[in-house]
Amino acid sequence: MTKHTPIVLTIAGSDSGGGAGVQADIKAFSATGAYGASVITAVTAQNTTGVTAVHEVPADVVAAQIDAVLSDLDVDVIKLGMLFSAPIIEATAKRLAAFDGPSVVDPVMVAKSGDALLQDAAVAALIAQILPHASLLTPNLPEAARLLNTTVATTLEEMVQQGLRLVGMGPKSVLVKGGHAVGGNCTDVLVNESGLVATFAAPRIDTRNTHGTGCTYSAAIAANLAKGLNLEDAVTAAHGYLQAAIKAADTLQIGEGHGPVHHFHGQWE
Repeated sequence: MTKHTPIVLTIAGSDSGGGAGVQADIKAFSATGAYGASVITAVTAQNTTGVTAVHEVPADVVAAQIDAVLSDLDVDVIKLGMLFSAPIIEATAKRLAAFDGPSVVDPVMVAKSGDALLQDAAVAALIAQILPHASLLTPNLPEAARLLNTTVATTLEEMVQQGLRLVGMGPKSVLVKGGHAVGGNCTDVLVNESGLVATFAAPRIDTRNTHGTGCTYSAAIAANLAKGLNLEDAVTAAHGYLQAAIKAADTLQIGEGHGPVHHFHGQWE
């Protein structure tokens, strides 16, 4: 008997610069030991300095991509990133509701450059149609605040409280990421309906090469879940992988702006 191959499907936007989006997801899946399939929701003209154009893929084509993958591949986990519009969210949500495995939802709203990656009108659709099907939601501090229509958390206690409020909106668990906070350490909090599950802290790394960190983190979590780890262990392993990828980012020379993390720091010499 052939050993089962862990398979993760990413449903997200394409980053032509290769540092975030579907490209980052597949790199992270591969680096952490899972096979990556992909559904493209939007094509972005993007590099390390910004996004110059976004072309939305028609919702029926997004749906056809999802159906094609799920009808043939034995997908263990679905990871969602940039969904961009309400029609794409609706098409994706219908298929997510029928999927019997875990899902990791990264509520991508804004690129590292500040460019919008989710239409304003789509935020309500994301909340109503995607969050109830999420096994894990992974917002950064600004994303959590926007989903809750409140101010950005500035303390660990506020992060936990916002995470609990988000759990109340449907996700089984929420990982609130603290990378946007100030201070020498970055702390993430994992919560579920029972309260705080775990915290994940690491010293802040002095680098501007952090493009794609959110995509990479959630993709690594999804890959670890596909490999059979429980949620806390999957986050712990992904957190360590991401910190090493950020630490190695300056060994790469990619672009003039916010460069990518080093997804293959464990494989490249």
